[in-house]
Amino acid sequence: MSWDVDQYERFKNERAQPFRDLAALIEPRPNMRVIDLGCGTGELTRELHEQLAASETLGIDSSESMLQKASPSRTLHFQLGDIKSFVSDRPFDLVFSNAALHWIPNHEWLFTHFMLLLAPNGQLAVQMPANHDHASHRIAAEVATSFGIKPRTVNILAPESYADLLHRLGFKRQHVRLQVYGHVLPSTRDVVEWTKGSTLTPYREALSAERYEEFLAEYTDRLVATLGDSRPYFYTFKRVLIWAVR
Repeated sequence: MSWDVDQYERFKNERAQPFRDLAALIEPRPNMRVIDLGCGTGELTRELHEQLAASETLGIDSSESMLQKASPSRTLHFQLGDIKSFVSDRPFDLVFSNAALHWIPNHEWLFTHFMLLLAPNGQLAVQMPANHDHASHRIAAEVATSFGIKPRTVNILAPESYADLLHRLGFKRQHVRLQVYGHVLPSTRDVVEWTKGSTLTPYREALSAERYEEFLAEYTDRLVATLGDSRPYFYTFKRVLIWAVR
């Protein structure tokens, strides 16, 4: 997908908190080799790299527009690539992914694939949005259908399913939780500005510019009618945080 980086980063402070909560679960070790799958602009990848004092960190993302903002260094590298097909000759001490895997189907296979990337005693840390049942996402899917677009699939599993999957894969310790983040936005209509940077991206790509404006108008009207025209508006957003050690 072609991401609107500026739109996505309008709420980068709010989006950064789940990353930091996930990073806090990691057990720092000397000379860690780290991979960040779905690294975006790389700004938070750099923060993770410095927090862990990692010997080497590699950020992978499929968006050229995101990676154009990345700033590599001698020990921090970025690469255009697909999460599903990524392989490495050398294992990683930490496989990290923040707000990326919900775009990818078949998580049973995906998490099994991550085992191939992890060194013995390596750690897995994943954060994924799980807000698909909120009106902001549900109405977007309904409007997409009315515009002849196939709605986004819900790829994320229930938290307990991830806990069971990690156990079956042989992880020795794990921490899985569903967390609700509350964001105070100026108004209900600002939820549209939030989703324009992420959830609505595939719908924008599927429509002409004129039709996308029509999509936004209908989506906004239906969203405000459902949620009320509040100023400010308290936007609740659920996310799954996962940490495990092999």
